[in-house]
Amino acid sequence: MASVNKVIIVGNLGKDPEMRTFPSGDQVANVTIATTDRWRDKNTGENREVTEWHRVTFNGRLAEIAGQYLRKGSQVYVEGSLRTRKWTDQATGQERYATEIRADTMQMLGSRQGGGQPQGGGYGDEGYGESSYEAPRRAPAPAAAPRQAPPASRPAPAPMAPPPQRAASGFDDMDDDIPF
Repeated sequence: MASVNKVIIVGNLGKDPEMRTFPSGDQVANVTIATTDRWRDKNTGENREVTEWHRVTFNGRLAEIAGQYLRKGSQVYVEGSLRTRKWTDQATGQERYATEIRADTMQMLGSRQGGGQPQGGGYGDEGYGESSYEAPRRAPAPAAAPRQAPPASRPAPAPMAPPPQRAASGFDDMDDDIPF
């Protein structure tokens, strides 16, 4: 039986990313992202909302980008998987658990106006206020049975063709579907 461990959230950062760098040079960024559900109560007609907080961990290049561009209040789209960590609390000796999202893809949403701080967007002007970054793929867990080797590499995407030339004047440049 196949299984899926996939999370997609769109929300706002609760505070600036917490950055850590390991002796190997690898970076990790931890953030908390708030998602809010809003609805109207059918019985009272009152507007209701519930905010859920999510711990998200970015690794490697995604961590660098998160640390550089994300700030408290930044709106962000994140895809990843759930991971549960277990540790022993040194003060009480109790075993503790934390479930968090390990991000694979992150897209900054919203405007680039941030009072001089970069917010939403990333390198250059692509995306008109949205930029997307994807983490490098992790190696799959070792399996009991031998597996086929993955494909060597993906071919580069074909360049986009320029749009077709249209007439400078007249009715040839009308492309709407108005029925009258």
